[in-house]
Amino acid sequence: MKPIVSALNAWSCVVISFFAVIILSVLGTLYQHDHPGYTGSDGDPENGPAVAASIFTAVIVYAAFFVFCAFQAYLHIRASRGGAISLS
Repeated sequence: MKPIVSALNAWSCVVISFFAVIILSVLGTLYQHDHPGYTGSDGDPENGPAVAASIFTAVIVYAAFFVFCAFQAYLHIRASRGGAISLS
């Protein structure tokens, strides 16, 4: 199987997706529990769990990006070694 994206794009996507999953998970948890720092003032959303559901949807999308790009990076590593079997 050949990679679809370049190695640089694959590794960039892996790093960005990894940090996005972590940061958005923390933000989603804070909104889900109606943390006063995020839902306490007049300009903030009143329905924290609804905002959290949207954020967790984005977490799922970034997790899918992470899996896809990690597989693409693996294909690049495998191709640079000369295939699945290497004698060295």
